[in-house]
Amino acid sequence: MRFKLDGILTSQWFIGFLYRFIRAYAWTFRLHIDNEQGWLHYLDNGGTVLLCAWHQQFFSAIRHFQNYRKYTPGIMISRSKDGEIIAGVARRTGWHPVRGSSSRGGQAAMHSVIDDLKNAQLAGHVVDGPRGPAGQVKAGVIRMAHATDAVVVPFYVSAEKAWYFNSWDRFMLPKPFSRVVLRFGDMIRLAAIVNENDFEQQRQQLEQTMRPALVGFSSGK
Repeated sequence: MRFKLDGILTSQWFIGFLYRFIRAYAWTFRLHIDNEQGWLHYLDNGGTVLLCAWHQQFFSAIRHFQNYRKYTPGIMISRSKDGEIIAGVARRTGWHPVRGSSSRGGQAAMHSVIDDLKNAQLAGHVVDGPRGPAGQVKAGVIRMAHATDAVVVPFYVSAEKAWYFNSWDRFMLPKPFSRVVLRFGDMIRLAAIVNENDFEQQRQQLEQTMRPALVGFSSGK
């Protein structure tokens, strides 16, 4: 029975239905976009951009991120069954999912995203996905940015009214007709790394920059 249910959930017709449902649901949001033009101008003039978010907040960006389909951006998504569903939705929004995570196939996936980023010049990355710990930026984002000379652009989502799931990341689902703000941070250009301490310092600095926007977790470790 479990096997049959898994087959249904990862089938093309179900993923197609889910994609249409997400679009319809997200269109109820009163969506406001903040600070987007700077990095878009940089991208359109030859720059490379790596968009980064917390796992808690990525759902709310799906509707707007369809607008970037012309760039065919890449994104790393886990090889789990849940990841198969998310990857199917990502394809329908015009994004190119690369399967892998820090716990399974991560190195190969990261190199694939790097290759995609060099070609498309735009990619997205969930910095604490797919299993956390919540609020901890993993090393991959720093490695990808350096390998492609990309600027890192964090983005954050806040909602006037939302449900928070009882999950490791307190996953956020804005309520229908809620005002939702998708705010992009300023572009972050990472300095050249001289030693491993520099690498860890950059990871921590990005974590400290992004963590205040994470809902339901303290600002400390």
